[in-house]
Amino acid sequence: MATSSSSLFKLAREIGTAVSQKKGGGWYGPHMAAATRAIADRMPLVDIILEVRDARIPFSSEFDQLRNHHPFSSSRRILVLNKMDLASPTQFKEWITFFDQQNCPSFGVNSHNKDNVKEFLKFLQAHVRNLRKSDYDASSDTVTVMLLGIPNVGKSALANSLHQIGRITAAEKGKLRHATVSPQPGETKDIYSLKIASHPNIYVLDTPGILPPEIHDVEVCSKLALTGAIGDSFVGGKELAQYFLGILNFSDEYKKWAKFSINQINKPLTLHHKADQSSGSESGMIWKRQNPTDHTQDFMVQKVRKSLYEIMSCFNGNLDHEKDLVKLIEAEFKALREAFQIPMDSGEDADSKVASKLLNLYRTGRLGHYTLDHLPKRRASCE
Repeated sequence: MATSSSSLFKLAREIGTAVSQKKGGGWYGPHMAAATRAIADRMPLVDIILEVRDARIPFSSEFDQLRNHHPFSSSRRILVLNKMDLASPTQFKEWITFFDQQNCPSFGVNSHNKDNVKEFLKFLQAHVRNLRKSDYDASSDTVTVMLLGIPNVGKSALANSLHQIGRITAAEKGKLRHATVSPQPGETKDIYSLKIASHPNIYVLDTPGILPPEIHDVEVCSKLALTGAIGDSFVGGKELAQYFLGILNFSDEYKKWAKFSINQINKPLTLHHKADQSSGSESGMIWKRQNPTDHTQDFMVQKVRKSLYEIMSCFNGNLDHEKDLVKLIEAEFKALREAFQIPMDSGEDADSKVASKLLNLYRTGRLGHYTLDHLPKRRASCE
């Protein structure tokens, strides 16, 4: 992604400025202020901090409260890059290497992938054992781990997965407790304790997502808004969708969509096979009717990819020129209205509907994998 482009940089700054100028932060309500105090009170009492960041923005999703409060050595703090399945695989590996080189223990996670979470739990347990062998109080039977992070980085989803897998591994019975999970930022209001391992007992504290009252870096603001850490209402869905299209236009992701032909995506019925197809009979198959109003269905996603590919492939302007980029994005919005089958008489509401559906597909990884942060030139350290 060519973030050095002046046209894309200007687009990002406009969004970031709109967010940063919100009086009093806008997002920093009484519940977030109370959560900040509660976390500060509990932080000295826990054994290990798991700072959860968004793998798409490993730098921009830094937890600001930790920057001003360092009670832990690097051995008692682990960076967890969640949503690794949404980030660029190549850049993700580079970020992991970078953090390791800076003496910051790190681990990549997809909190919805059980095998991946199981590996992370093993990594955490090994980390605990190493601490107990060194300066950690080995006489304690309980280890407390606190999950910290900004809103919508997936702390609650990770806590639930660790809790579920930990119970299965330990063969423990009893009602499974869940932390609240939501795609909207700011849904977790309280601090929850969930057991994730035995021998020794390890408990994880799931905490509310916290942002500082003010964010002065407008580029950071734009990335937080695009990835969903800050609610769309602070900027506007259309503006965020335009920003994503700008990023897409500077990437090579769209070139992967050339394979989607019109014959592949306009079939009214899709054949789905059941797990057992050994008989080869019709009983091993089911027919599922396509729903053109559901933008998350595969055939609809393919239509979106095809529409964007055709528009970008025909573009003969200069992306570095703001006017050309704006014209391209306008053409893409028009094509997406047709791909999403939104009536043309919807007026201005049509663009809002396009933006909402497009952002959903981006944020769920259906339109490619993007890392918005570049590796910093300055040296960082967990110490």
